[in-house]
Amino acid sequence: MRPQFAPPACARLAWWRMAQRALVVGAVLMLAACASSSRRPEPTYKDSRSSLANLPARAPSGATGTANDVLFRAIALVGTPYRWGGNTPDGGFDCSGLVDYIYRNAAGLTLPHSSREMSQLSGERVRQMTELMSGDLVFFGGSGGISHVGVYVGKGRFVHAPNSGGTVRLDDIDGPYWRDHFEFGKRLLD
Repeated sequence: MRPQFAPPACARLAWWRMAQRALVVGAVLMLAACASSSRRPEPTYKDSRSSLANLPARAPSGATGTANDVLFRAIALVGTPYRWGGNTPDGGFDCSGLVDYIYRNAAGLTLPHSSREMSQLSGERVRQMTELMSGDLVFFGGSGGISHVGVYVGKGRFVHAPNSGGTVRLDDIDGPYWRDHFEFGKRLLD
């Protein structure tokens, strides 16, 4: 039998050091490439905020405390998962389940579990976005009628549960999609 040749220990050590250096150099090059890749600049806050953001925050005069409770409850639920038919923070929310939960817990009002039925509740109808007040319900739709509801929190923002796979979020009411589908607001707090 022929003895197998084994490289001396110093040769193995040299090979190992070269492999380590190659890994380090590769990692540095990858990080440099990631850091220098051209990216679209992030919009500044001024560029990305609602054109309604400069309006004064307002609440119905007879229900300022309740309106504040509604908006704080709504904002606290941002990030809760969407679930069709859902109406609790643990189980998730759809749009009308979210609005009902907020109003039930912050204002003591139980609302129907349908955006269309909510839109038919008695209360002052608000046609212009500039006239909305914190706590107003906001309705969206199209040729098929009302299909979505959220809660206006003020400064051009509203909280809603937009779609399957998403979460409850805070959006600009005058953003491209929402501006085009806004039907009206409804003031239940007065």
